[in-house]
Amino acid sequence: MRTADTQAARTRTAVVTGASSGIGAATARALAREGFEVVLTARRADRLEAVAKEIRNDGGTVQVFPLDVTDREAVLAFAAQVRACDVLVNNAGGAYGTEHIENADPGDWRSMYEVNVVGALHMTQALLPALKASGDGVVVVISSTASFTCYEGGGGYSAAKHGAHVLAETLRLEVCGEALRVVEIAPGMVHTEEFSLNRYRGDLDRADAVYAGVPDPLVADDVADVVTWAVTRPPHVNIDLLVVRPRAQAAQHKVHRIT
Repeated sequence: MRTADTQAARTRTAVVTGASSGIGAATARALAREGFEVVLTARRADRLEAVAKEIRNDGGTVQVFPLDVTDREAVLAFAAQVRACDVLVNNAGGAYGTEHIENADPGDWRSMYEVNVVGALHMTQALLPALKASGDGVVVVISSTASFTCYEGGGGYSAAKHGAHVLAETLRLEVCGEALRVVEIAPGMVHTEEFSLNRYRGDLDRADAVYAGVPDPLVADDVADVVTWAVTRPPHVNIDLLVVRPRAQAAQHKVHRIT
């Protein structure tokens, strides 16, 4: 998949948030294989170092910056240390709880909005000058099919991911005419090690039930492959919105399961 862009004399730099596991870690590994210098950010330093070690062992170039994207001052301090940024992958996010609105914890909703929307806003604002200066900057927002569909018990998560979708769409309008692309990737069912486990507050049985009987749900590497493809298109090609689901999932409520 290596393109003329990734073979350019100057090594391009990609910042990936939420890079300590799941889609973020897989995306960092995939971009490093494409020749990007990757900058890993997430809260858990030990997990970041483990991902960085894998990338270095594979011949890639990587930097590690432990960071909470909801902490604006920390984000600004981080951005001041970044020498260059050609690609920003706003992946940090999460879902907490499955309670109906009647019983939902406002704290869960606030946390989801802070990380999925405000965190992406912090990172985008802080790195926009570097992205624009690159001459072909790319902002990627990892949203979700939940951005467009409501379902019982998913109100807070859908609201947050709708906010992420709106951030991407609005930014694209506002930078039209500038050397900046805005890409939104909206995954459906992705089986990662932590997403559903966090959502079900550590209940492994309930987390496993989400994927029970589903033949070949997406995995993190599938989404990483899509992100890598999108950001390595020629500079005049923008992938506005790409929805990616497993073949077994036709819609949020329509999932084929083998019983």
